[in-house]
Amino acid sequence: MSGHELRRIEVLSEVLARRRTEISAAAILGLSTRQTRRLVVAYRASGGASLIHKGRGRPSNNRLLEGIREYAVELMRSKYADFGPSLAAEMLLTKHDVKVSRETLRKWMMADGLWISRRQRRSFHQPRLRREAFGELIQIDGSDHRWFENRGDACTLLVFIDDATSRLVQLRFVLSESTDSYLSAVHSYVVAFGCPVAFYSDKHTVFRINRSNAPGGTGMTQFGRALAELNIEIICANSSQAKGRVERVNRTLQDRLVKELRLANISDMDAGNAFLPSFMVTHNERVFRHACPLRRHAPASLSPGRQAH
Repeated sequence: MSGHELRRIEVLSEVLARRRTEISAAAILGLSTRQTRRLVVAYRASGGASLIHKGRGRPSNNRLLEGIREYAVELMRSKYADFGPSLAAEMLLTKHDVKVSRETLRKWMMADGLWISRRQRRSFHQPRLRREAFGELIQIDGSDHRWFENRGDACTLLVFIDDATSRLVQLRFVLSESTDSYLSAVHSYVVAFGCPVAFYSDKHTVFRINRSNAPGGTGMTQFGRALAELNIEIICANSSQAKGRVERVNRTLQDRLVKELRLANISDMDAGNAFLPSFMVTHNERVFRHACPLRRHAPASLSPGRQAH
């Protein structure tokens, strides 16, 4: 018996011995008076055995079918060895029709040496408060990576993410971060959503002229002048932590997107750019499902009112 059940026997014995009332016993056990009365009747009739949970020693009603664990782990070893539990659970469900919860899969992977917890032991930068509405601030960045692994050349992914909702609003594979590539991506964003209030970037030379002889190292680039014509502000962050939302999504994309491209057998920028819209839809749906209630009410497809010039 558990300590909880032994405690019940002790209290119910006092009730039967008339040293305690049923109301007092109910208060001690945290039960209703009616439930306490039922336990007293059962204890009087069958003794302590009547207080043992009837499901003890029986398999759970929610248990998975025999062989599911072995099948799932084998799939993980052969196809998804470098996948994390969340993405692996999605792949098992969508591609193999195997429904396993993320936490169950995490336990299996840890038990079989396929997953090591990545608890970060460093201090975190205090996050900046989100903007209140979609389109007020768009964080932009370029991520150089071998997106197609060894199947194709390395390239850069331009990432635009809305600060208020963490929704991806623009993804594009380009050869490198350049003024032309960013202007083309901004044009696509403005056509789809209208003009944002501001873009938030790093101090790349596309966004800012870092001249040593200029006071404070500031200056307006061709990209900055184009935004000024559209009445869009450009804000350059002083550190990568300041634009942490786009930095975090870059890490997520370098994990998830690379694997999705592998599974789709995509190995060049043209095919990758054709694939990105559907990937963004799936990613944003997942963000919406896990978003806090405040963020769920933020519109994901409407501009805050400003239209493209």
